Amino acid sequence: MKSTMSLQIDTDTLLRLISHLKVRGGAQDVSEAVNSAINLWLREQTQLAAGCDPASVRGYQWKTLFLPDGTELRSWSYGEYNYARVVGDDIIHKGRSVSPNQFAQAFARSFRNAWMDLYIKRPEDKQFKQAGRLRKELAEQAARPASSPAPALAADASTLAHLLAQLLAAPPAPQASSAAPPPTRPRDTTSGAGWTLPERRKFRFRLEDVAFD
Repeated sequence: MKSTMSLQIDTDTLLRLISHLKVRGGAQDVSEAVNSAINLWLREQTQLAAGCDPASVRGYQWKTLFLPDGTELRSWSYGEYNYARVVGDDIIHKGRSVSPNQFAQAFARSFRNAWMDLYIKRPEDKQFKQAGRLRKELAEQAARPASSPAPALAADASTLAHLLAQLLAAPPAPQASSAAPPPTRPRDTTSGAGWTLPERRKFRFRLEDVAFD
């Protein structure tokens, strides 16, 4: 049985959560929703750079994708790359603040989908990755159920001693006999009197033959 404890939640936040669950439908209750939200927050914190304070993290929130301070954005237009950078809480391109969509359309002659056109490299990333792919990975992580720890096997000293005593008191298991079977007596094939006489029987036994065989 899992242990639980009470937490203080702001009234407005709780009402918004209840309203969202009502619109979404399903059998999930408020406690499960709060637990899922905490697990999602913990997974997001593991993606932050080591040693940073989550309370002081700055960056740009692009829908469900958070771009921390120092994130680079790259687009490809007409044979060259174009770059922007997250500075504080804004995306800066050529000295001015832009949105991801504005940056994607800056060098295009036709409409472009920013999720497909922009590539992202966060401070902890080693290479650029498509923005739409990052968003998909975050959605899959949020939908993945949290792994529950395996139940621990607890045994006190008295239980272990009792099991040990049962093992010592148990009779030894019978072992299969490995002794070889006694040799069979060889059959006597010495010819007796009258064995060399011509055979008189052909189709049936006679009484005297059976009696003196």
